[in-house]
Amino acid sequence: MSLFGAGASSTSTSSTANDPTKDVELSNPPADSISCLAFSPTADFLAVSSWDNNDGSKVFSGGGDKAARMLDVQSGQSSQVAAHDEPIKAVKWVDAQGGILATGSWDKTLKYWDLRSPTPIASVTLPERCYSMDIQYPLLVVATAEKHIQMFNLSNPTTVYRSITSPLKMQTRVISCFPSADGFAIGSIEGRVAIQYVEEKQSSNNFSFKCHRKDETKGRETIANVFPVNDIAFNDLHGTFSTAGGDGTVTFWDKDSKTRLKSWDPAPGTISATAFNRTSNLFAYAVSYDWSRGHSGMTSSHPNQVRLHAVKEEEIKKKPKK
Repeated sequence: MSLFGAGASSTSTSSTANDPTKDVELSNPPADSISCLAFSPTADFLAVSSWDNNDGSKVFSGGGDKAARMLDVQSGQSSQVAAHDEPIKAVKWVDAQGGILATGSWDKTLKYWDLRSPTPIASVTLPERCYSMDIQYPLLVVATAEKHIQMFNLSNPTTVYRSITSPLKMQTRVISCFPSADGFAIGSIEGRVAIQYVEEKQSSNNFSFKCHRKDETKGRETIANVFPVNDIAFNDLHGTFSTAGGDGTVTFWDKDSKTRLKSWDPAPGTISATAFNRTSNLFAYAVSYDWSRGHSGMTSSHPNQVRLHAVKEEEIKKKPKK
């Protein structure tokens, strides 16, 4: 395993830790746990859902009712645009052929939808339940239960381009494509991230590292508390990325130089979702229960907050390779 420097607890950073209390907290957040944040691709509008089409005028969402819906922002009208046999875990917009909606579900299928038709234009059987999905055209990646990772080239969207097993030991929590569309990052429930390239000829660049861990001393023993990696977000300006965890912290990383760029002081709760805006000068994050401890862990004391951090370029700018 390759680490960022000497390890997640001792790597030097480019600046002092960020104080989350100095970030802007948005008013009127959702009353329940926040599972996803996304910016419009054309303006600084933030949805606690999924902004995934190019004109930024529609919001797509999928849920436990086995349906995906489209909200027209201007009219306020909502309509069902997709359906599965089990809850829908991921919805992504494919900017090709006039626009196609991709949905991944716990029914072990990936479906493609033309919004003008009530039936899918194509369906792909996945090896297990969809846990996470991301698109950076022409790359689509799906992470499923049992650590399966499937890659698709959207020029041939119904054929699996390549399949691998996650190099991480534990269950996949999130998968996120590089802006360059030649690879992706995988986050697990065990405080680890894997950097993976699509082509086998670039496999020498693959590596994994530990993060979102906190050592606690009890008597003569040092106990490592391990937290899930709940989200990974890449920025388009420099191609660097953030990880957010169940420890309530966010960290900015540079995968090419294997450097931790900036770490944050813990927020008052777990960080469940994150997003950079289109120009990478705003970073949104949700302080909300991540359900890592199940229903019993959900208490009235858990906050539900959406905060905005004004990103300085030096916080996300790549460092020279060591």
